[in-house]
Amino acid sequence: MAASALTLVPSGAPPARAASSLNQVTGFGANPGNLAMYSYVPQGAAQGAPLVVALHGCTQTATDYYDHSGWSQFADQWGFTVVFPQTSSANNALSCFNWFDSTKDTRGKGEAESVAEMVSYAESHYGSDPHRVYVTGLSAGAGLTADLLADYPDVFAGGAIDSGLPAQCATTETAASSCQTSSQNLTPAQWGNLARDSDPGYTGPWPRVAIWQGTADYTVYPVNAAELRDQWTNVWGISQTASSTQTLSGGTTESVYNDANGNPAVEMYSISGMGHGLAVDPGSGTAQCGSTGAYFLSYICSTYYTATFWGLNSGTPPPTTPPSTTPSTTPTTTPSTPPTSSSSSAPAECFTASNYDQTVAGRAYVAAGLTYADGSNQAMGLWNVLVTHTLKETSPGYYVIADSGC
Repeated sequence: MAASALTLVPSGAPPARAASSLNQVTGFGANPGNLAMYSYVPQGAAQGAPLVVALHGCTQTATDYYDHSGWSQFADQWGFTVVFPQTSSANNALSCFNWFDSTKDTRGKGEAESVAEMVSYAESHYGSDPHRVYVTGLSAGAGLTADLLADYPDVFAGGAIDSGLPAQCATTETAASSCQTSSQNLTPAQWGNLARDSDPGYTGPWPRVAIWQGTADYTVYPVNAAELRDQWTNVWGISQTASSTQTLSGGTTESVYNDANGNPAVEMYSISGMGHGLAVDPGSGTAQCGSTGAYFLSYICSTYYTATFWGLNSGTPPPTTPPSTTPSTTPTTTPSTPPTSSSSSAPAECFTASNYDQTVAGRAYVAAGLTYADGSNQAMGLWNVLVTHTLKETSPGYYVIADSGC
């Protein structure tokens, strides 16, 4: 990507909606964590669009994350807003977020509260949907991401922890090193309690969590991914045994942990041979994104898979309430007439996949825990990996069920 354009936005004034650039926002609210706020609002972003908060790693800046992570690319493509908080050496010598300091990473305090204020600003100034707010981060930013999911489960619908650590793993800088490099020998219930105790009395719904980890990471050791899995599956009250696994590009193994209704609640991505960093995959393919740099490593576009896990590609959030076996509501869009294809002579293309994979690929969407074909809005059944359909693309972006043959 080209270097980003930076614009300073005066206190209380939203950035111009027509400008697709990284903007600094001042005066966004209470700022006990002494953080800077940067935002990216794509051209034509609609009221009620989702919001993603993206936290950089140590020695990085908001601009680095904007330039390399691929979040702005998918924000442009799918129409959501991204907020990039930034810390500094005044807060931490290595410009790390202080995920290990209970005066800064707990609900209502320090950096955690500053990020919550940024979310409130985005909701009031950009019209972001308060029910579709997500947070992601790398390394120390991932550590704070886990804390934020535990501190504010009423604010964040989902999170992605990239090369990070469990929520509230450490409460001092000395203990942080042990968390990074060794097992803490806690049970899933003990890990779950650390998250639940961050917002006592909250009973759900819980954020959906993606965990990304390189097998050759010697800064934040791979044991942290297992501990994160134990923590968030326990919070959800589900098994630590994967419901399904599959192999993706870049030597990546995806393990999915479904809730009691068969919907993915936690996903863990293990990347063979990757060290410490955020996985990107430069290129122009559908599932490619980002650019390489310090701690931006070329394996797989983690941002694409995270965004589709959250449902950002369809504009419809994945279910957070128990689905019924039959539709309790109809799709929010009504059936439409197939658009006229500009290449009507081209043969129709068919795709056979699970309902989950059809939505990940952008051929279907989710409403009330059920799956519907894009364009035709035909009902496909429960949103999970067990139900499989064949979809025929009869014209660009218009799919019909073709189980009997393409």
